[in-house]
Amino acid sequence: MAGRLAGKVAVVTGAGSRAAGIGNGKAAAILFAREGASVLCVDQLTDRAAETVASIADEGGTASVFECDVSKQADCQRMAAAAVERYGRLDILQNNVGIPSDQPLADITEDAWDRVMAVNVRSMVLAAQASVPYMAAGGSGSIINISSIAGLRAYPARSTAYTTSKAAVVGLTMALAGQLGGQRIRVNCIAPGQVFTPLIAERIDTQGRERRATSGLIKDEGTAWDIAWAAVYLASDEARWVTGQVLTVDAGITITIPGNRYG
Repeated sequence: MAGRLAGKVAVVTGAGSRAAGIGNGKAAAILFAREGASVLCVDQLTDRAAETVASIADEGGTASVFECDVSKQADCQRMAAAAVERYGRLDILQNNVGIPSDQPLADITEDAWDRVMAVNVRSMVLAAQASVPYMAAGGSGSIINISSIAGLRAYPARSTAYTTSKAAVVGLTMALAGQLGGQRIRVNCIAPGQVFTPLIAERIDTQGRERRATSGLIKDEGTAWDIAWAAVYLASDEARWVTGQVLTVDAGITITIPGNRYG
């Protein structure tokens, strides 16, 4: 069904892919545009966002680039204002920006910890803070925070800060849903599983990719498109009664017991 987001304006942070391929932000921006939304494609590196905008334009959609460091309050305020200036309103915010961590407990440094929290959590707070007044003025809105199954279960030891930040995103989602429901602003969270994106491609080899692809109950590799389709649902009026939820998109990995007959 096309046109599920017709007439809506979406802001997608981290809308550019960091390398060849399709990341979660790029996929969401493209699908939002295919479904009729005008999309502000936000990234700290404009050339990445420009590639996403070009893909949308090639399909006849409406999108534009906005350069922004979403860990900065002033940048987020400019971002939300730009969406309204360019397209007249703001209906959807997808908070997609995130970085990994690589320090187990014994090696954690203050600077590295603070950077992960600033990028992965503070950015979502500031983007929502900037967007909510415009959503409220329009009578409703949808905020979609991208977490991870890392926020729901133990993850590799070197991912201490990342795991903690993604759990914080779940808590933030519930906190904002509670605060904003009275303004008809829905806040939900997607927890992707072992999807293959350009970020992951930098960090694993062929064998690692195969293990990830078959780690869930559904023995097929997840992609950014799987996450983006979940975002389309949460952004649409089909989800008008859904708020404060964590939608896990993970081929069933979080409900399995390692070593059981299903795995």
